[in-house]
Amino acid sequence: MKLLLTVLFIFGATATVVDLHAADSNTVSSTVVTNNTPPTANSPSVVVNNNDVCTSGYSGSVQTQVLGFSSGVTIKDTNCEMIKLSRQLFGMGMKVAAVSTLCNDVRIFDAMWMAATYCPYMGAIGEDAKQGWLDNKHMVPEDSQVFTALAKQEEELKKLTEQEAIEKEKEKAKKIKQEEKERKQLLKELTVEGKHDNVKKLVMGGLTLLLLL
Repeated sequence: MKLLLTVLFIFGATATVVDLHAADSNTVSSTVVTNNTPPTANSPSVVVNNNDVCTSGYSGSVQTQVLGFSSGVTIKDTNCEMIKLSRQLFGMGMKVAAVSTLCNDVRIFDAMWMAATYCPYMGAIGEDAKQGWLDNKHMVPEDSQVFTALAKQEEELKKLTEQEAIEKEKEKAKKIKQEEKERKQLLKELTVEGKHDNVKKLVMGGLTLLLLL
């Protein structure tokens, strides 16, 4: 009996130590993983494979914390188209048409004008074409420096002509006024001279009468 109690006591003490040890060594650990990388709007790839097409590809994107946007477009190069069309016309022997195509560019138009090789106008070339452009300035490419300078010269010439006309009118009015003044002076002199003649006639008449008496 004593032996049984001793074994139970030892077993209970051991269990208590084991439970205490287990309670002391029982720890809870947790790890929270947070992804702080913001979303990204990727720009699309715009590829133009045909070299004979005058277009360029552009793309872009915008990303905020809330919303992202991306887009891609193609833009037509009109200057490239003009050059290619002119080359094609020249290759087919259409030289005047090729030059006319290039003359749509104001830089070429001004360069041709300054070189005295005027751009064709309605089938006319040379001096006839020059006169055609001068008579139809509304058909000249916009922002032409040559025609801007010509318009300025015409405006200055017009102002000068108007000033000369005003000066001529003033000179004419002054001349008329001077002639009127001279006419009045002459009329006055003639009047005075007429009076003197009348006095002379009266004196001579009186003397003649005295002699007769």
